[in-house]
Amino acid sequence: MPPVALLAGGLATRLRPITHTVPKAMVEVAGEPFIAHQLRLLRREGVSRVVICTGFLSERIVDFVGDGAAFGLAVSYSVDWPELLGTGGALRKALPLLGERFLVMYGDSYLDIPFAPVAAALDASGMPALMTVYRNESRWDTSNVVFSDGRIALYSKKARVPEMAHIDYGLGVMDAAVLMDHAEGEAFDLADVYGALCDQGLLAGYEVQQRFYEIGSHEGLKETEDFLRAAAAV
Repeated sequence: MPPVALLAGGLATRLRPITHTVPKAMVEVAGEPFIAHQLRLLRREGVSRVVICTGFLSERIVDFVGDGAAFGLAVSYSVDWPELLGTGGALRKALPLLGERFLVMYGDSYLDIPFAPVAAALDASGMPALMTVYRNESRWDTSNVVFSDGRIALYSKKARVPEMAHIDYGLGVMDAAVLMDHAEGEAFDLADVYGALCDQGLLAGYEVQQRFYEIGSHEGLKETEDFLRAAAAV
């Protein structure tokens, strides 16, 4: 299984005032910091190595997770602070730790799916990057993907069209080469990388059936709390 880049460096403004003094990854969910749930999920799915891309209050995450041994993982860190580089810039900076191919997951997402088929789907596609998608139809958030024949035909967070029935699920796989057009230290968004690949017909897609959970908003935090508590009770 490729290593996972966990994007956990944002300011989490939608969760304020909670995140004035706590990074989003360390927000308590179902009795413990959210990142603990994420790391156990990654270990469950056969991941052995994680690079956490951190920023605001990164020392809180480092103090809690350490080298990852408590979670059965090898964890390292790439920090961009006080000048945030965006999701794409953070990945670009972390490339020396990630290697030639890696998975990427947002630091506020809990994605209860098998990861191995996602990684295998990129191999089978022959493309340099893959985005997982979910047929959302704007139920959990605004749909932003047109998915057709195993490819992302259109992806945009700004330009919406009626054909957008799917949403970026929050788990991707990519070759490091797709980020190399940007200089290290340059601030840019991962969404722009996905958009450019899509325009070139180079972004594979993989549809999942299980809805996503996220803690990016107070409503999402409550839903994720309920889900994780219910799962722990089974």
